[in-house]
Amino acid sequence: IGRARGRLAVIGLGPGAAELMVPAVKAELARANDVLGYETYVRMAGPFRADQVLHCTDNREEMQRARHAFELAAQGRSVVVVSSGDPGVFAMAAAVLEALHESADPQWHNVDLEILPGVSASLATAAQAGAPLGHDFCVMSLSDNLKPWSIIEKRLDLASQADLALAFYNPISRSRPWQLGVALEIVARHRTPRTPVVLGRDIGRPGQTLRVTTLGELTPEQVDMRTMVIVGSSTTCTFPRADGREWVYTPRWYGDKP
Repeated sequence: IGRARGRLAVIGLGPGAAELMVPAVKAELARANDVLGYETYVRMAGPFRADQVLHCTDNREEMQRARHAFELAAQGRSVVVVSSGDPGVFAMAAAVLEALHESADPQWHNVDLEILPGVSASLATAAQAGAPLGHDFCVMSLSDNLKPWSIIEKRLDLASQADLALAFYNPISRSRPWQLGVALEIVARHRTPRTPVVLGRDIGRPGQTLRVTTLGELTPEQVDMRTMVIVGSSTTCTFPRADGREWVYTPRWYGDKP
């Protein structure tokens, strides 16, 4: 009798709230023998049964985590790799596929691999604000841990020239406090100071905050690593809500209103 075919699911938890986790992800967590991920995200995925094995690692150990997941799944186990948000957006799906691509082990390639989507932070923040990503937009990470800062600057400049709404992941950290300021200077070459900006911190988690400001009023001190920054395009609008806050949206049309 041969060994059962192992399964590896790379899942996205969404922004954090249980009601924003897709049903397929909940089902995958329920069937798992092993759950791997950054400890903060693994704890968000619980509660777990006593027989489920948790493998918590540092957030910078993505490739080691991916290889460990295949080693477990190749033994016939049902394995889940956890990401916050969507696993295909600056998260674990790419690392898992890279590990498989680099492997010549037929047992790894025989694993039943599936990527299950989640609600990404940019989309969760946009929904809270209204529809700032309602037209063409660009999603970028401002972290230069895995790509040179010169590439980030070039992409920022071109995306801003193209008048795309912008969503920034990893906007600032203690090790690179200067980068968001430089990024905003680049954007400001192509946007007016009145351009709407949405700041969503811990959206979908306890203590979430949402602020609407403008490009001219925004400073790096208003942002931390847990903040999603959405910068509007030239057509992005705001108007008052009944509760005194503001709605933000970018119309579907561009140029002459239909």
